[in-house]
Amino acid sequence: MGRIDRLAERYKSYISLPWQKDLAGAQRAIFVVYDKADERRLRARKDLFALSTAETGHGWLECDLTQVFAQWMAATNYRDSYFESPEDLELKLEDDFLEHVADRVREVLNAPEADENSVVGVFGIASLFGFVRVSELMNEIERDIKGRVVVFFPGEYENSNYRLLDARDGWNYLAVPITLHEDRGVYEV
Repeated sequence: MGRIDRLAERYKSYISLPWQKDLAGAQRAIFVVYDKADERRLRARKDLFALSTAETGHGWLECDLTQVFAQWMAATNYRDSYFESPEDLELKLEDDFLEHVADRVREVLNAPEADENSVVGVFGIASLFGFVRVSELMNEIERDIKGRVVVFFPGEYENSNYRLLDARDGWNYLAVPITLHEDRGVYEV
């Protein structure tokens, strides 16, 4: 059994447990942590997670952030001037891009079919690297999480610390980590 299959099994074991209803939004988040080299494998096998969710009686919705920066940039006024002077983009990123990404995720979290019994899978988190911190995004969307949100996280989890793409100082977050390493994840099969 491959790494992605094992992660899907661990995910299914966790998602099939009875859901506590009175959790804060931050506690309704699940991070499936995998090696950054497995991104394409995970994308090719993401249906395993959707199927596992459906088999446990929960709805499944997806939010893919892979193209979000390119789409935001294409719609930005003065984009050509930002290409000429990229340092000028920093302020716009701080002011607008985080909110744009959060709005994209909120669209799915607030869709009519997203309820207390559904899971929203968020893919493409790596495309935010260098533009938005995942911790900031999670803070923005946590009050909109009704059921569960599963963030597919290419990086590391160790000692309650997440590191996106193994490159940044990590942060501690209340999400449930699902990892391949029993000694590193809160949840173990």
